[in-house]
Amino acid sequence: MKKSMKGPDTVDEYLAVLPEKERSVLSNIRKTIKATAPKAEEVIGYGMPGYKYHGMLVYFAAFKNHLSFFTGTSMLEKFDKEVKPYKTSKGTLQFTVDKPIPIALIKKIVTHRMKQNEANTLAKQLKKSTTKKTTKTKSK
Repeated sequence: MKKSMKGPDTVDEYLAVLPEKERSVLSNIRKTIKATAPKAEEVIGYGMPGYKYHGMLVYFAAFKNHLSFFTGTSMLEKFDKEVKPYKTSKGTLQFTVDKPIPIALIKKIVTHRMKQNEANTLAKQLKKSTTKKTTKTKSK
């Protein structure tokens, strides 16, 4: 029988097991996200810290040879010039403790993701509202 590995239930638990340097860098990212998106819900998803606000905003994580900030592909495209110094992979910025992502860039990405998620939520609500009105009009 395989022994199941239980991941962290909270961001505090996730950070607590990291080496000091990685914990320090990711704690700073966490603090920046929380200050930029105070209404965002802190979650653990895919075994990583993440933030939800009208949908997923961002994730971050520590790996053996790098740290990652999961922003989504559209953010890498939007901030193309600013993310150039970092290795990227499918919506992810990879960085090290020696060369962390600038706080200003994290704020820009989180702010833009919030606006993007708000717009998507509004669009869904409008579509739903329009569908209800069309259905009521047809049934009269």
